[in-house]
Amino acid sequence: PGGFAPDKLRRIPEVLKLVQEMDSQKKMIAFICHGGWVPISAKILKGKKATGTTAIKDDLENAGAIWVDAPLVIEGNLISSRTPIDLPQFGKAIAEALK
Repeated sequence: PGGFAPDKLRRIPEVLKLVQEMDSQKKMIAFICHGGWVPISAKILKGKKATGTTAIKDDLENAGAIWVDAPLVIEGNLISSRTPIDLPQFGKAIAEALK
């Protein structure tokens, strides 16, 4: 999710554990807008390309991610987008990953 829900989700240890397990199994993890806060707190972004709203650019970079200003960034099992304007590309990428 985007908006500020990720700020609440990243405070739940079970959510972070689930994200870490999904990442270790190379399962798809998709995040948009402020959603990058969850993988940041799960500590799975170091050295990986990702995007999100410019409001969390510094957070992504401080977590070791390589921030890219693009509507869609796919890095292995990670799919990220910046804002709701990017939803068409984001949704299509998720659908493709689920095939």
